[in-house]
Amino acid sequence: MPKFYLTTAIDYVNSKPHLGTAYEKIAADVVARYKRLMGYDTYFLMGNDEHSQNVAARAKEMKLDVMDYCDQMEEEFRRTWEILHISFDDFIRTTDPRHISTVNELLQRIHQRGDIYKGKYQGWYCISCEAFYQSKDLIDGKCPSHGTVPSWISEENYFFSLSKYREQLLHHIAERPEFVLPEVRRNEIVSVLKSGLEDISISRSGTPWGILLPFDNKSVVYVWFDALINYISGVGFSDDSEKYRRYWPADLHIIGKDITRFHCIIWPAMLLSANIPLPKSIFGHGFVKLRGEKMSKTTGTILDPLRLSEAYGADPLRYFLISEIPFDRDGDFSLERFKERFNSDLANDYGNLVSRSLTMVDRYQKGRVILPTRTADDTYLQEIAEGLLSRYQQAMESYQLHQGVRVAWELIRGANLYIDSQKPWLLAKDTSKSGRLAEVLFNLIEAIRQVTVLLKPIMPVKTREVWHQLALASDFEKVTFKELEEWGKIPSDTVVKPGQALFPRIEERE
Repeated sequence: MPKFYLTTAIDYVNSKPHLGTAYEKIAADVVARYKRLMGYDTYFLMGNDEHSQNVAARAKEMKLDVMDYCDQMEEEFRRTWEILHISFDDFIRTTDPRHISTVNELLQRIHQRGDIYKGKYQGWYCISCEAFYQSKDLIDGKCPSHGTVPSWISEENYFFSLSKYREQLLHHIAERPEFVLPEVRRNEIVSVLKSGLEDISISRSGTPWGILLPFDNKSVVYVWFDALINYISGVGFSDDSEKYRRYWPADLHIIGKDITRFHCIIWPAMLLSANIPLPKSIFGHGFVKLRGEKMSKTTGTILDPLRLSEAYGADPLRYFLISEIPFDRDGDFSLERFKERFNSDLANDYGNLVSRSLTMVDRYQKGRVILPTRTADDTYLQEIAEGLLSRYQQAMESYQLHQGVRVAWELIRGANLYIDSQKPWLLAKDTSKSGRLAEVLFNLIEAIRQVTVLLKPIMPVKTREVWHQLALASDFEKVTFKELEEWGKIPSDTVVKPGQALFPRIEERE
């Protein structure tokens, strides 16, 4: 069985997850679930970044021991991801012993390679993003991500010979353009590399919260150098060699576009220095914006995904974020637009299709799906379905997740038009047309079966409900795309179980 290992960025725990954070995790979960449908042995890693000055400061503010605070925040993050149906296989913390041992081993390898040396650092440091900046990177003297004035620091640090790997990285990207995705991110990284690299500080002195350098216990590892290593510590680098050999290199790192330099330049240079294979692809996604502004804890422009999920459901929120916002670009979240898409797409299109179709089978055929005698001229829905899977897969493989949803919706809209044109309620009034009625209803149930599999990565809970209403024998958790290779695989005499409306219209509940 082929493998697929994907990761998300790990999150600072100085505050709860917001909708922008959740978007990345939801998109990654869609990719993971899609790969499982493809039959891949999929390993999906997420986690928390705990060795941050911001985290230590927040714990102090809360009058908590920093480790106790991190433990509480792990529960908070895990609860959020559970409510949003994020199906991660492992959750790494940078305070885990397995991570600390991996950081020590990797630093020793890089040090033995001669790529770490001692020097004095002077420059700008933004505590909000825990990043060093050159003057040329600031915008009007402020951090480009947070709009705050960074601090000038001067201290004796250890440096990593990043500049040494400039040409090797340029060559790697030229040979493997899929290494940095999408193209706009790749062009940005190539431009940075061509303009030249400076060696980077990898330690902080006078900061007790962090992993001690294995060759100098008076300094801790710079938080970013520490955090990036989670991608190998979380897959068994120091504690499970069999798992590590199975899954590394990562097939996909999913990150925000604002941290591409760390992931596409510093991280691969670290791996090259330690003689470890590079990940296959790094995808820098766009931002979810609120009224045109990037969601940020610092600026206060945030939305709570838990409150949205409690009000409208996690699956509708997942659907909106994936279908509305192209993964490679920025998009805006609007509650008005969310309600509009909920009512039109989920309540009217998908929900109404399921409700009408199953109700008619229940009413006209006592719930039984009858295998009909097929007529040569009624291939409308089958023709829509033919080629749909390959187009859906093409969109998902290129991480055009919103296009995958649009492809699936072609069958939903086609099925609703089919109901309107065939008018099963009129066929039911004429007993001589019972065979024709059975064929129409069979085609509708088959269309629902197929589209429900396609939508499983996006709405895992609601599609499971539909599968149960269809009363199909196959275990929905183990379904793969093999289910869609043929039209008409619903067993004869299946007895459907119509349920409550999947997506009651929002205005009816408010």
